[in-house]
Amino acid sequence: MLRYTVRRLGQLVIVVAVLSILLFAWLRSLPGGPVSALLGNRATPESRAALIQQLGLDQPLYVQYWKFLQRAVSGNFGVSTGVQPGTPALEVFLQRMPATLELSALALLLAVAAGIPLGYFAARRRGSWLDNVSITWSLVGVAVPVFFLAFLLKYVFALELGALPVSGRHEAGINATEVTGFYILDGLLTREWDAAWDAFLHLILPAIALSTIPFSVIFRITRAAVLDVTEEDYVRTAHSKGLTERVIRARHILRNALLPVVTIIGLQTGALLSGAVLTEQVFNLPGLGQALSLGFQRQDFAVLQVVIIASAMVYVLVNLIVDLAYAAIDPRLRTR
Repeated sequence: MLRYTVRRLGQLVIVVAVLSILLFAWLRSLPGGPVSALLGNRATPESRAALIQQLGLDQPLYVQYWKFLQRAVSGNFGVSTGVQPGTPALEVFLQRMPATLELSALALLLAVAAGIPLGYFAARRRGSWLDNVSITWSLVGVAVPVFFLAFLLKYVFALELGALPVSGRHEAGINATEVTGFYILDGLLTREWDAAWDAFLHLILPAIALSTIPFSVIFRITRAAVLDVTEEDYVRTAHSKGLTERVIRARHILRNALLPVVTIIGLQTGALLSGAVLTEQVFNLPGLGQALSLGFQRQDFAVLQVVIIASAMVYVLVNLIVDLAYAAIDPRLRTR
């Protein structure tokens, strides 16, 4: 297992290096570039030339890239010019990261908690009303855009019914103690139960909207995997040996059906940020998705750099965890 982990880590280092090169090249190819973003309307030929020299943009690309790596490793991504002007980009990232992680964690929890059991029971009752309704609902989840569903949920449950909060992470009157930046966790740690409950209520609608696509994908993969495994020879052999249905389901069907499901959960985890961009805009959540959107609108290259690199790192780490979980479920993969 150790050799397998080391081999995967070596591959991930190469992936991160390639991503850093692509990010470096892409950001410098955007219209206007960092000079225009920093100077804005005050730009003159003299000020542009001075800033280009100050930033080292007149040096060879390989020198610029090496300095870019040095700054990135030390956590120096520059100062925000549009999202939170004057604030270091890394600080902007750290301030907004908890909101996105809370939202993504709850959305993934909803998708997994509903997708895997429903996919399993739909496969076991193939052709039943449960199967047909579940398939239809999963198709709707994939077909309906996240932002439209977010607006619909907000209109019905927040504006019309008033059952859930409209936007933000906390009500204005809540005087909560901030410890980690994760509002639910902070409320539990400080025993401010009203603050934890209020933060949870604010996450329900955006989490449901964000979870629809992961749920649909996880459900369909689970259903297909269970159907495939059920037809395998070793399952029929287990039945012929007289094993109980409970043992067959746990050891032979679910264990083997989880292999593709684990993979797809990892991929969906990495893709949650793309959905969070729209969801956070609709519900006015001050997270990384909103920062990414504002960064593009206001040409905040410093914030774009740190958010994109961090997102890539999360995606890479999630895939490493998926690989390790895959190897734990199927020991044959450790020798490949």
